[in-house]
Amino acid sequence: MSAQIAAGPLAWGGLLAFLILMIVVDLRVGSAQRSMTVRTAATWSGIWIALAVAFGAGLWLAEGGEAGEAYFAGYVMEKALSLDNVFVFTLIFAALAVPREEQPRVLLWGILIALVLRGVFIFAGAEALETYSWVAWPFAALLAWTGWRILRHGGDDDEGAKIVERVQRRFPAVSAAVAALLAVAVADVIFAVDSVPAILAITTDTFIVFAANAFALLGLRALFFLVAGAVARFAYLKLGLGVLLIGIAGKLAYGEATGEKISTSLTLGSIVAVLAVAIGASVLKERRTPQPLNEVT
Repeated sequence: MSAQIAAGPLAWGGLLAFLILMIVVDLRVGSAQRSMTVRTAATWSGIWIALAVAFGAGLWLAEGGEAGEAYFAGYVMEKALSLDNVFVFTLIFAALAVPREEQPRVLLWGILIALVLRGVFIFAGAEALETYSWVAWPFAALLAWTGWRILRHGGDDDEGAKIVERVQRRFPAVSAAVAALLAVAVADVIFAVDSVPAILAITTDTFIVFAANAFALLGLRALFFLVAGAVARFAYLKLGLGVLLIGIAGKLAYGEATGEKISTSLTLGSIVAVLAVAIGASVLKERRTPQPLNEVT
């Protein structure tokens, strides 16, 4: 595996302290508002993206290009997969009729719970890959299967409703907001089954993987309110994600079979290229689709 850095307690402590500081600021400033406006969502989405890029640039300067490329490849992958989360979160809130003013805090706390659980997955998965290299094969099979399922069926649009049904069946007495919190956390853990092996196929360095996941996840709340109404318009985004997951599965299998590795720069370029084509094709389709005329009453 590529991009291993020697991140000690000081680096880990600094990263966690910074993330906690930003979460507190977000809670006091961003989530303090009773209603998340598009302008506020755009501001906070920009802040989280800028912080993620600044962290990656600092990592690149401190640890070299390979570590920087691995971080950016992982971050872009996680950010793209988070757009699929946005669609499912929309279905969850709609199914539970969660008021818009309660959604920001529900999302933030659900994402924080999911981040802790993802941390466990990341350390366990990285340790398994480093200790038992054959684990790459089931990881690759899982990614390939998920990618093929997306390409064949376009993803499962009922996933949000299914998660809500499970939560309500197990916790029938909780309020809509608490049920939504549990559903958001469960949904993100389910997504982690795909996204964590995908990023571990890029690098097994836990510091890089956790940082990329943290910045992508913590920016997800603002991203939700920014693009929730438009994410369904990206008709080919899920197909692009399917292609990416199959490609990452191929990278993982190739490395295990040959003992060689595909360069991180090629991986990063491929991820950006596939997403650019998927989003560009979606925009073209949206523009060419005739819009229904408003009826005059």
